[in-house]
Amino acid sequence: MKSMLKGIVLSFVVFGVFTFYALFFSTRPPLTIDPATLAGDGSLINYCELPTLDGSGKIAADIPKGNTPGCSYDHFPLPVLRDCTEPLPEGAADIRGLWITVTGKVGHVERLEQCGSRVVVTSSGLIHDGGPNSTAGPNSNDTEGAVLFTIGDKEFCPRTSAGMTWNNGVLDFNVFGWGPVVVRRYPDGEQMVWEFADGSVTRMERICELPEAHRTPAPRGRRFSFFSS
Repeated sequence: MKSMLKGIVLSFVVFGVFTFYALFFSTRPPLTIDPATLAGDGSLINYCELPTLDGSGKIAADIPKGNTPGCSYDHFPLPVLRDCTEPLPEGAADIRGLWITVTGKVGHVERLEQCGSRVVVTSSGLIHDGGPNSTAGPNSNDTEGAVLFTIGDKEFCPRTSAGMTWNNGVLDFNVFGWGPVVVRRYPDGEQMVWEFADGSVTRMERICELPEAHRTPAPRGRRFSFFSS
């Protein structure tokens, strides 16, 4: 009985070590986003003037995949899908634009882009991009952004990956693309609802301009420091 318990405990320890390594020390995803997107200033755009998705320009699969540089971008970038005009697929709701929370995670601001079956969420230093693209797979493949610790000058934040799938007007976020649904987004009248796996619900309303406080993302995470100079 004791040997069995030791085996179980050891298995949990090994699993925990492996998970921690995979989250923080595995190879970071390649930065496939268009450099011009990161260099540009997305805070100057009027997000109440949305592009017309009439098929006259690029389709989603023509555009490089967007993802987070390191653990965070240093200023609000240009829209990833700014040149895309592919119409939305059947079953997709139009939740494009700039949103601010009014209940739940109050003060949170995020930009939602859509083109074809592709969706990009930009907020708080992060760029999560799901759907067909020209440089990588369909799942988001980047970082969570909250820096747990630093070693010297290097920041360590956890890897993330999720699939984004429309389900009768609801955008489901599945862990790794095949795991459980952890986030659901959908419109409700003039608001957007944001549901989490823990049962919490956030409601958001559209705004036209990025608030000054969100132009540069605030550092996130506990940031334990090791071997700092």
